[in-house]
Amino acid sequence: MKLRTTIYVYTSVLFIVLLLLINGFIYFMFDRMSTDTQMERAEAEANSISTGVRNAADIVAPDDLLRSFVPAEGMLRMVRMSGDNPPAVTSLSERRLAQINPAFYPNKHTEVLKIEGVRYVFVSMPVIWADGEVVNLQVTESLASVDNNLKVLQVVLISVSLVALLAVFASSRLLGSIIIRPISSMTQTMRIIEDGGGFKTLDLQNQSKDELYEMGETFNRMMGRLKRNYEKQEQFVSNASHELKTPLTVIESYASLLKRRGMSRPDLFEESVEAIHSEAIRMREMTEQLLMMARETESFSIALEQHDLAGMVNDMARSYGTAYQREIEVETPSSEPCYAYTDINKAKQLLVILLDNARKYSEDSILIRVQPDASYVTISVTDYGPGIPADELPKVFDRFYRVDQARSRKQGGTGLGLALASEIAAQIKAEIGLESTYGKGTTAYIQFPVHHLA
Repeated sequence: MKLRTTIYVYTSVLFIVLLLLINGFIYFMFDRMSTDTQMERAEAEANSISTGVRNAADIVAPDDLLRSFVPAEGMLRMVRMSGDNPPAVTSLSERRLAQINPAFYPNKHTEVLKIEGVRYVFVSMPVIWADGEVVNLQVTESLASVDNNLKVLQVVLISVSLVALLAVFASSRLLGSIIIRPISSMTQTMRIIEDGGGFKTLDLQNQSKDELYEMGETFNRMMGRLKRNYEKQEQFVSNASHELKTPLTVIESYASLLKRRGMSRPDLFEESVEAIHSEAIRMREMTEQLLMMARETESFSIALEQHDLAGMVNDMARSYGTAYQREIEVETPSSEPCYAYTDINKAKQLLVILLDNARKYSEDSILIRVQPDASYVTISVTDYGPGIPADELPKVFDRFYRVDQARSRKQGGTGLGLALASEIAAQIKAEIGLESTYGKGTTAYIQFPVHHLA
């Protein structure tokens, strides 16, 4: 069942059920209140008649006395315990009531009778007659006026219900159309995208800012993100294929050269093996970084907790210096810990990337500074290499970008390290930047927040 039909059916059925319950309650309450009112009126009338009968019992004959108090649409009779009852007195329209067999009630009795499909209020009132005998003064009065009012109420309720149902049918169809319109538009847009129509967005014209509008906005944002990711993927694949093609070409060329002249030229053999070896190492590093970047773009669980970054820097500097036989100086403000919120494993990964760049582009010692303040703990890595020209600084975080292509290739750079570092920093809510003076050196820094960021 389609959503539009579901909304239409369920809305209509629910309204019909509620309407039947409400109409039934109204009809029942009106019938109950009207009947109770008539019964109270009949009881009051019976009390009034019994008073009049007792006062005039010695003066007027019983038949004439009852005839003077008979209801306009009913019957009045006196019932003795002995069964010697005078004839019942009825109105002209209710003569059939006289055929009802009388019954004596020792106490006051009130009920609703149904005779030949017509309802009557019956009241039996005990009265002490002039001779001291207790008799029943019984009043039977028609409820035809109440039944007529109920019939009118039925017509009114049915008419109102039909009009309300027509309004509900129309409004439910309108509501279904309003709800389905953006969903249908989204479905049509998805089909266009599926058929190769590119990354289309919805034309949002509703300004009410309701949930459907928010759904459309979310869809448009998702399409925009998919489009950006697709474009980045295309660019990434293009750049990766271009970067991998160069070392493969070098390896193929030197391998062909070895195949032709390697046996007769020992000097050429050594040169070729060295070139193939260096290009293979660069390809391995590039592949590892490509795989790492692909994993970093996936959704990982980041645990941002308080960590002592000064202790982490000291440990990393000691192990890194030992591994690469490099002198690494560490400056911290004091022996006290420098706490900040971060994922410690990601922070170590960032520091390793910056140390790798410093190691590749400088033969001198490397300086690491830890500088805390009220908002951030800043870790900076300074090398004293050739530096970066000012016009090249904005590009260093782009993938595969290298400042000096020839020198970077010789030193093993792939142009992926800082791009990967930028993505990792964004994941752990850190800030990364680069400062450089051409010919003097470069300082890369990372700022870790001291307070937890939502």
